[in-house]
Amino acid sequence: MTEDIRDIMDIERGPTPQVSKEDILGTQTKKKISLPSGNRQTRRPEGMAREVFALLYNDKKDVPPVIETETGPTYKLQKARLGMRRVRPWVWAPFTNPARTDNVSFSHWRRVADEGKEYPFAKFNKKIEIPKYTVIEYKEHLMSETWTQEETDRLFDMCELFDLRFIIIQARWNLGEYENAVKRSTEDLKDRYYSVCNTLTKIRGGSINESKMYDAEHETRRKQQLERLYSRTPQQIEEEQMLIQEMRKIEARKRDRDRKTQDLQKLISAVDKQNDSRKSLKIDKKTTHHRKRVTVPVRPTRVDPNVIFNYLFIYNLIKMLISRTLKLPLLNFRTLKIVVYLHVHKE
Repeated sequence: MTEDIRDIMDIERGPTPQVSKEDILGTQTKKKISLPSGNRQTRRPEGMAREVFALLYNDKKDVPPVIETETGPTYKLQKARLGMRRVRPWVWAPFTNPARTDNVSFSHWRRVADEGKEYPFAKFNKKIEIPKYTVIEYKEHLMSETWTQEETDRLFDMCELFDLRFIIIQARWNLGEYENAVKRSTEDLKDRYYSVCNTLTKIRGGSINESKMYDAEHETRRKQQLERLYSRTPQQIEEEQMLIQEMRKIEARKRDRDRKTQDLQKLISAVDKQNDSRKSLKIDKKTTHHRKRVTVPVRPTRVDPNVIFNYLFIYNLIKMLISRTLKLPLLNFRTLKIVVYLHVHKE
Protein backbone atom coordinates (compact mmCIF):
# COMPACT_ATOMS: atom_id res chain seq x y z
CA MET A 1 0.00 0.00 0.00
CA THR A 2 2.85 2.31 0.80
CA GLU A 3 4.33 1.60 -2.59
CA ASP A 4 1.07 2.67 -4.25
CA ILE A 5 1.01 5.94 -2.30
CA ARG A 6 4.56 6.67 -3.28
CA ASP A 7 3.72 6.02 -6.91
CA ILE A 8 0.70 8.40 -6.80
CA MET A 9 2.61 11.19 -5.06
CA ASP A 10 5.78 10.61 -7.14
CA ILE A 11 7.89 10.11 -4.08
CA GLU A 12 11.25 8.44 -4.61
CA ARG A 13 11.85 5.12 -2.98
CA GLY A 14 14.53 4.85 -0.34
CA PRO A 15 17.38 2.36 -0.23
CA THR A 16 15.43 0.24 2.24
CA PRO A 17 14.52 -3.22 1.07
CA GLN A 18 11.08 -3.83 -0.19
CA VAL A 19 8.59 -5.33 2.23
CA SER A 20 6.40 -7.99 0.72
CA LYS A 21 3.30 -9.73 1.90
CA GLU A 22 5.25 -12.84 2.81
CA ASP A 23 7.51 -10.72 5.04
CA ILE A 24 4.55 -9.29 6.86
CA LEU A 25 2.71 -12.57 7.32
CA GLY A 26 5.90 -14.56 8.01
CA THR A 27 5.10 -17.32 5.55
CA GLN A 28 8.36 -17.05 3.56
CA THR A 29 10.40 -20.31 3.51
CA LYS A 30 14.02 -20.15 4.55
CA LYS A 31 16.61 -20.99 1.92
CA LYS A 32 19.03 -23.79 2.72
CA ILE A 33 22.58 -22.57 3.17
CA SER A 34 25.02 -24.83 1.31
CA LEU A 35 28.25 -25.42 3.12
CA PRO A 36 31.54 -25.66 1.27
CA SER A 37 32.79 -29.09 0.34
CA GLY A 38 35.58 -28.95 2.96
CA ASN A 39 33.10 -28.66 5.87
CA ARG A 40 30.51 -31.02 4.47
CA GLN A 41 30.02 -34.16 6.51
CA THR A 42 29.46 -37.43 4.68
CA ARG A 43 26.93 -39.70 6.27
CA ARG A 44 27.59 -43.39 6.60
CA PRO A 45 25.26 -45.45 4.43
CA GLU A 46 22.84 -47.73 6.18
CA GLY A 47 24.03 -51.30 6.59
CA MET A 48 27.74 -50.40 6.25
CA ALA A 49 30.03 -51.11 9.17
CA ARG A 50 31.82 -48.18 10.78
CA GLU A 51 35.27 -49.72 10.19
CA VAL A 52 34.56 -50.21 6.47
CA PHE A 53 33.30 -46.65 6.15
CA ALA A 54 36.46 -45.37 7.87
CA LEU A 55 38.58 -47.18 5.30
CA LEU A 56 36.72 -45.62 2.37
CA TYR A 57 37.32 -42.02 3.45
CA ASN A 58 40.57 -40.35 4.47
CA ASP A 59 41.19 -37.61 6.99
CA LYS A 60 40.09 -34.92 4.55
CA LYS A 61 36.72 -36.64 4.11
CA ASP A 62 37.26 -36.94 0.38
CA VAL A 63 35.29 -39.46 -1.59
CA PRO A 64 37.53 -42.40 -2.63
CA PRO A 65 38.59 -42.32 -6.28
CA VAL A 66 37.07 -44.70 -8.76
CA ILE A 67 40.37 -45.25 -10.63
CA GLU A 68 43.57 -46.27 -8.87
CA THR A 69 45.98 -43.35 -8.60
CA GLU A 70 49.46 -42.77 -7.16
CA THR A 71 49.96 -39.46 -5.44
CA GLY A 72 53.20 -40.12 -3.55
CA PRO A 73 56.30 -42.31 -3.38
CA THR A 74 55.51 -46.01 -3.13
CA TYR A 75 57.43 -49.24 -2.76
CA LYS A 76 57.11 -49.96 -6.48
CA LEU A 77 60.02 -49.50 -8.82
CA GLN A 78 60.22 -46.25 -10.66
CA LYS A 79 59.26 -46.37 -14.28
CA ALA A 80 61.99 -46.06 -16.82
CA ARG A 81 62.61 -42.48 -17.79
CA LEU A 82 63.10 -42.50 -21.50
CA GLY A 83 65.20 -39.62 -22.67
CA MET A 84 65.58 -38.07 -26.04
CA ARG A 85 68.91 -39.79 -26.74
CA ARG A 86 69.33 -42.18 -29.59
CA VAL A 87 68.91 -45.89 -28.79
CA ARG A 88 72.07 -48.00 -28.96
CA PRO A 89 71.94 -50.31 -31.99
CA TRP A 90 71.84 -54.10 -31.61
CA VAL A 91 72.73 -56.64 -34.28
CA TRP A 92 72.24 -60.38 -34.78
CA ALA A 93 75.81 -61.63 -34.94
CA PRO A 94 77.53 -65.03 -34.76
CA PHE A 95 79.91 -65.96 -31.92
CA THR A 96 82.07 -68.84 -30.76
CA ASN A 97 82.47 -70.05 -27.18
CA PRO A 98 86.17 -70.42 -26.28
CA ALA A 99 85.20 -72.99 -23.63
CA ARG A 100 84.27 -75.43 -26.38
CA THR A 101 86.84 -77.38 -28.35
CA ASP A 102 84.72 -78.08 -31.45
CA ASN A 103 84.70 -74.41 -32.62
CA VAL A 104 80.95 -74.55 -33.25
CA SER A 105 79.34 -71.20 -34.15
CA PHE A 106 76.12 -69.80 -32.68
CA SER A 107 74.30 -66.48 -33.08
CA HIS A 108 72.81 -64.04 -30.61
CA TRP A 109 71.85 -60.38 -30.22
CA ARG A 110 74.60 -58.03 -29.06
CA ARG A 111 75.43 -54.37 -29.15
CA VAL A 112 77.41 -52.96 -32.00
CA ALA A 113 79.86 -51.46 -29.48
CA ASP A 114 80.65 -54.97 -28.11
CA GLU A 115 81.74 -56.33 -31.47
CA GLY A 116 85.04 -58.19 -31.28
CA LYS A 117 84.86 -58.87 -27.53
CA GLU A 118 85.15 -62.35 -26.02
CA TYR A 119 82.01 -64.26 -25.12
CA PRO A 120 81.22 -62.99 -21.59
CA PHE A 121 80.07 -66.33 -20.17
CA ALA A 122 83.31 -68.11 -21.05
CA LYS A 123 84.84 -66.91 -17.76
CA PHE A 124 82.56 -69.28 -15.84
CA ASN A 125 84.12 -72.35 -17.47
CA LYS A 126 86.47 -73.59 -14.75
CA LYS A 127 88.66 -76.60 -15.44
CA ILE A 128 90.24 -78.79 -12.78
CA GLU A 129 93.96 -79.32 -13.18
CA ILE A 130 94.64 -83.06 -13.29
CA PRO A 131 98.30 -83.93 -12.57
CA LYS A 132 100.29 -85.75 -15.23
CA TYR A 133 103.06 -88.30 -14.71
CA THR A 134 105.74 -89.76 -16.92
CA VAL A 135 106.55 -93.39 -17.59
CA ILE A 136 109.69 -93.17 -15.45
CA GLU A 137 107.76 -91.72 -12.50
CA TYR A 138 105.17 -94.45 -12.78
CA LYS A 139 107.72 -97.27 -12.85
CA GLU A 140 109.70 -95.87 -9.95
CA HIS A 141 106.97 -94.65 -7.59
CA LEU A 142 103.44 -95.46 -8.81
CA MET A 143 103.55 -99.21 -9.38
CA SER A 144 100.68 -101.14 -7.72
CA GLU A 145 99.75 -104.81 -7.40
CA THR A 146 96.04 -104.23 -8.02
CA TRP A 147 96.29 -101.55 -10.73
CA THR A 148 98.00 -101.69 -14.10
CA GLN A 149 99.45 -98.73 -15.95
CA GLU A 150 96.73 -98.90 -18.62
CA GLU A 151 93.98 -98.73 -15.99
CA THR A 152 95.69 -95.84 -14.23
CA ASP A 153 96.07 -93.93 -17.51
CA ARG A 154 92.43 -94.51 -18.33
CA LEU A 155 91.38 -93.39 -14.85
CA PHE A 156 93.23 -90.07 -15.15
CA ASP A 157 91.87 -89.48 -18.65
CA MET A 158 88.30 -89.99 -17.44
CA CYS A 159 88.94 -87.74 -14.42
CA GLU A 160 90.01 -84.97 -16.78
CA LEU A 161 87.05 -85.60 -19.09
CA PHE A 162 84.38 -85.66 -16.37
CA ASP A 163 85.98 -83.17 -13.89
CA LEU A 164 86.43 -85.70 -11.05
CA ARG A 165 82.80 -86.80 -11.08
CA PHE A 166 83.59 -90.26 -9.77
CA ILE A 167 79.98 -91.44 -9.88
CA ILE A 168 79.91 -90.93 -13.65
CA ILE A 169 83.38 -92.43 -14.02
CA GLN A 170 82.33 -95.57 -12.14
CA ALA A 171 79.16 -95.88 -14.25
CA ARG A 172 81.21 -95.79 -17.48
CA TRP A 173 84.14 -97.85 -16.29
CA ASN A 174 82.91 -101.15 -17.81
CA LEU A 175 81.24 -99.82 -20.97
CA GLY A 176 82.14 -100.55 -24.57
CA GLU A 177 85.45 -102.16 -25.21
CA TYR A 178 86.21 -102.23 -21.47
CA GLU A 179 83.26 -104.44 -20.67
CA ASN A 180 85.51 -107.30 -19.50
CA ALA A 181 87.77 -105.05 -17.43
CA VAL A 182 88.10 -105.44 -13.68
CA LYS A 183 85.10 -103.90 -11.94
CA ARG A 184 85.97 -101.01 -9.69
CA SER A 185 83.84 -99.33 -7.06
CA THR A 186 83.71 -95.59 -6.50
CA GLU A 187 85.87 -95.94 -3.41
CA ASP A 188 88.52 -97.88 -5.36
CA LEU A 189 88.67 -95.20 -8.06
CA LYS A 190 88.98 -92.41 -5.49
CA ASP A 191 91.60 -94.27 -3.49
CA ARG A 192 93.78 -94.87 -6.56
CA TYR A 193 93.47 -91.30 -7.82
CA TYR A 194 94.28 -89.60 -4.49
CA SER A 195 97.12 -91.99 -3.69
CA VAL A 196 98.79 -91.20 -7.05
CA CYS A 197 98.29 -87.46 -6.50
CA ASN A 198 99.83 -87.62 -3.02
CA THR A 199 102.80 -89.60 -4.30
CA LEU A 200 103.42 -87.10 -7.13
CA THR A 201 103.18 -84.19 -4.67
CA LYS A 202 105.72 -85.87 -2.38
CA ILE A 203 108.30 -86.71 -5.05
CA ARG A 204 108.02 -83.28 -6.66
CA GLY A 205 108.77 -81.44 -3.43
CA GLY A 206 105.28 -80.20 -2.60
CA SER A 207 104.09 -79.24 0.88
CA ILE A 208 102.13 -81.53 3.17
CA ASN A 209 99.11 -79.19 3.02
CA GLU A 210 98.71 -79.93 -0.68
CA SER A 211 98.19 -83.65 -0.07
CA LYS A 212 94.62 -84.98 -0.21
CA MET A 213 93.45 -87.35 2.51
CA TYR A 214 91.00 -90.13 1.64
CA ASP A 215 90.16 -93.25 3.65
CA ALA A 216 88.52 -95.86 1.42
CA GLU A 217 87.79 -98.30 4.28
CA HIS A 218 86.02 -95.64 6.32
CA GLU A 219 83.94 -94.57 3.33
CA THR A 220 82.98 -98.20 2.64
CA ARG A 221 81.89 -98.75 6.25
CA ARG A 222 79.93 -95.51 6.23
CA LYS A 223 77.95 -96.54 3.15
CA GLN A 224 77.31 -100.01 4.58
CA GLN A 225 75.97 -98.50 7.79
CA LEU A 226 73.72 -96.15 5.85
CA GLU A 227 72.42 -99.06 3.78
CA ARG A 228 71.64 -101.03 6.93
CA LEU A 229 69.97 -98.01 8.48
CA TYR A 230 67.66 -97.40 5.53
CA SER A 231 66.86 -101.11 5.07
CA ARG A 232 65.40 -101.60 8.55
CA THR A 233 61.89 -103.01 8.94
CA PRO A 234 59.18 -101.28 11.04
CA GLN A 235 59.52 -104.02 13.68
CA GLN A 236 63.24 -103.35 14.01
CA ILE A 237 62.66 -99.62 14.34
CA GLU A 238 60.04 -100.20 17.06
CA GLU A 239 62.36 -102.56 18.94
CA GLU A 240 65.18 -100.03 18.77
CA GLN A 241 62.94 -97.31 20.20
CA MET A 242 61.91 -99.62 23.04
CA LEU A 243 65.54 -100.40 23.85
CA ILE A 244 66.39 -96.70 23.89
CA GLN A 245 63.56 -96.05 26.36
CA GLU A 246 64.72 -98.88 28.62
CA MET A 247 68.27 -97.56 28.54
CA ARG A 248 67.01 -94.12 29.58
CA LYS A 249 65.10 -95.67 32.49
CA ILE A 250 68.22 -97.55 33.64
CA GLU A 251 70.29 -94.38 33.49
CA ALA A 252 67.64 -92.51 35.51
CA ARG A 253 67.65 -95.22 38.20
CA LYS A 254 71.43 -95.13 38.31
CA ARG A 255 71.44 -91.37 38.81
CA ASP A 256 68.85 -91.72 41.57
CA ARG A 257 70.92 -94.41 43.30
CA ASP A 258 74.08 -92.31 43.07
CA ARG A 259 72.24 -89.35 44.53
CA LYS A 260 71.00 -91.40 47.50
CA THR A 261 74.51 -92.75 48.07
CA GLN A 262 75.91 -89.23 48.15
CA ASP A 263 73.22 -88.13 50.61
CA LEU A 264 74.03 -91.09 52.88
CA GLN A 265 77.74 -90.30 52.75
CA LYS A 266 77.03 -86.68 53.66
CA LEU A 267 74.90 -87.83 56.61
CA ILE A 268 77.67 -90.14 57.87
CA SER A 269 80.28 -87.41 57.58
CA ALA A 270 78.00 -84.95 59.44
CA VAL A 271 77.52 -87.43 62.29
CA ASP A 272 81.25 -88.08 62.53
CA LYS A 273 81.97 -84.36 62.70
CA GLN A 274 79.37 -83.94 65.41
CA ASN A 275 80.90 -86.74 67.46
CA ASP A 276 84.37 -85.28 67.05
CA SER A 277 83.16 -81.89 68.21
CA ARG A 278 81.55 -83.40 71.30
CA LYS A 279 84.74 -85.25 72.18
CA SER A 280 86.79 -82.11 71.83
CA LEU A 281 84.37 -80.22 74.08
CA LYS A 282 84.66 -82.88 76.77
CA ILE A 283 88.47 -82.78 76.62
CA ASP A 284 88.42 -78.98 76.93
CA LYS A 285 86.20 -79.15 79.98
CA LYS A 286 88.46 -81.69 81.66
CA THR A 287 91.60 -79.63 81.03
CA THR A 288 90.09 -76.34 82.22
CA HIS A 289 88.46 -77.42 85.45
CA HIS A 290 90.97 -80.08 86.60
CA ARG A 291 88.35 -81.80 88.61
CA LYS A 292 89.30 -84.71 90.76
CA ARG A 293 87.93 -87.99 89.78
CA VAL A 294 85.26 -89.22 92.15
CA THR A 295 84.79 -92.88 92.37
CA VAL A 296 81.16 -93.69 91.81
CA PRO A 297 80.02 -96.93 93.23
CA VAL A 298 78.84 -99.36 90.60
CA ARG A 299 75.19 -99.97 90.88
CA PRO A 300 73.94 -103.44 90.37
CA THR A 301 72.18 -103.97 87.08
CA ARG A 302 70.00 -106.66 85.75
CA VAL A 303 71.23 -106.35 82.13
CA ASP A 304 72.74 -109.51 80.75
CA PRO A 305 76.36 -109.06 79.47
CA ASN A 306 75.47 -111.09 76.43
CA VAL A 307 72.90 -108.48 75.40
CA ILE A 308 75.51 -105.73 75.69
CA PHE A 309 77.90 -107.73 73.54
CA ASN A 310 75.16 -108.25 70.97
CA TYR A 311 74.43 -104.52 70.76
CA LEU A 312 78.14 -103.69 70.37
CA PHE A 313 78.44 -106.25 67.63
CA ILE A 314 75.38 -104.81 65.86
CA TYR A 315 76.80 -101.27 66.13
CA ASN A 316 80.12 -102.32 64.61
CA LEU A 317 78.33 -104.24 61.87
CA ILE A 318 76.16 -101.24 60.97
CA LYS A 319 79.19 -98.95 60.92
CA MET A 320 81.10 -101.34 58.66
CA LEU A 321 78.17 -101.69 56.24
CA ILE A 322 77.63 -97.95 56.06
CA SER A 323 81.31 -97.36 55.32
CA ARG A 324 81.04 -99.77 52.38
CA THR A 325 77.92 -98.28 50.81
CA LEU A 326 79.92 -96.58 48.09
CA LYS A 327 81.34 -99.93 46.99
CA LEU A 328 77.91 -101.66 47.18
CA PRO A 329 75.47 -99.43 45.27
CA LEU A 330 72.44 -101.71 45.90
CA LEU A 331 72.72 -101.36 49.72
CA ASN A 332 69.99 -99.24 51.33
CA PHE A 333 68.36 -98.69 54.71
CA ARG A 334 65.96 -101.55 54.21
CA THR A 335 68.86 -104.01 53.92
CA LEU A 336 70.40 -102.63 57.14
CA LYS A 337 67.15 -103.12 59.02
CA ILE A 338 66.82 -106.72 57.83
CA VAL A 339 70.41 -107.56 58.87
CA VAL A 340 69.94 -106.06 62.34
CA TYR A 341 66.62 -107.80 62.85
CA LEU A 342 68.01 -111.20 61.87
CA HIS A 343 71.01 -110.83 64.16
CA VAL A 344 68.96 -109.74 67.17
CA HIS A 345 66.29 -112.43 66.76
CA LYS A 346 68.49 -115.27 65.66
CA GLU A 347 67.88 -117.05 68.94
